[in-house]
Amino acid sequence: MNTIPTTRQPTLFIPHGAGPCFFMDWNPKDAWDKTAAFLRGIPASLPEKPKAILLVTAHWLAPQPSMSSAAQPGMLFDYYGFPPHTYELQYPAPGAPALADRVSGLLTEAGFAPVQDTERGYDHGGFIPLKVAFPDAEVPVLQLSLLQSLDAAEHVRLGRALAPLRDEGVLIIGSGMSYHNMRGYGDPRSTPIAAEFDRWLGETVALPAAERNQRLADWATASGPAGRLSHPPRAEEHLLPLHVVAGAAGDGMGRQVFTDNVMAVDISAFRFD
Repeated sequence: MNTIPTTRQPTLFIPHGAGPCFFMDWNPKDAWDKTAAFLRGIPASLPEKPKAILLVTAHWLAPQPSMSSAAQPGMLFDYYGFPPHTYELQYPAPGAPALADRVSGLLTEAGFAPVQDTERGYDHGGFIPLKVAFPDAEVPVLQLSLLQSLDAAEHVRLGRALAPLRDEGVLIIGSGMSYHNMRGYGDPRSTPIAAEFDRWLGETVALPAAERNQRLADWATASGPAGRLSHPPRAEEHLLPLHVVAGAAGDGMGRQVFTDNVMAVDISAFRFD
């Protein structure tokens, strides 16, 4: 992979929606329109076209950080009960084997034991939002798993190891959901809970890096009751991509760049520059 310094890319935490929600009818019909518009606006918000995308997906847990390192990953339709046409979606972006080698080196130096998986395809935490944001599928993509330990501090540390990639033209995206209590969606009793946790996240990402990362590491207690009500125990995998991109931001400052109320709860996106 070319490591000649280039314009520094931000890191992003994005909501990837519900299953293939951007490619099917919904009730109400416009439920995900604002999220889709935010995703479509990502390329124009970047300093330059990324040389590659490293996407941390909420839909892959592994004992050690694992990467989909095939030269041309296939499709992994890891959602259930949706219309037949959503199982025919394609996202033919090339893989990024050279980036996988670079990431493996960085993670090994940080004390992890990374794994390259040449069989795993793009899961819907990856191909669904990327199909909206980068529909031409021209930018090489490397998917990266979370740790099945769900240890928040370890995910911040994982991100720190990836920070040099930002100066190598790599856009690091964490794909998840800032609210992910499946029983809470559509329930108006969840509205104030989600709003409180969303407010806490917005305040936290805007803090100086050391304080921000410590609060994120302690999120389950530091955020008060709204945190665990928004991400129940052992179900926080949709939040932890945020920890990775916050760690990868280094000393960069974060901010909330998108918020919408979908199915009675607030969902947000965050950017670190």
